[in-house]
Amino acid sequence: MAVRYRCASCGNLTRFDVVTTRRTKAFHHYSTGGELAVEDEEVLEELVEAVTCRWCGPSGHVAVAPEGGAGP
Repeated sequence: MAVRYRCASCGNLTRFDVVTTRRTKAFHHYSTGGELAVEDEEVLEELVEAVTCRWCGPSGHVAVAPEGGAGP
């Protein structure tokens, strides 16, 4: 399920810089010509390290928007 963010400073709901760390498991399939195709990638663990509003920058306060709407 995707998380929706909202900037409490400016009301932005659409543009954020999100820094994440992921641990994944994937099937690496190399062609006979040596080209790599990554298939069946599964996210084992994901950590959101930082979320920054694209409009306010670091001065904005970003929070998870409530489900079913943009919130107040």
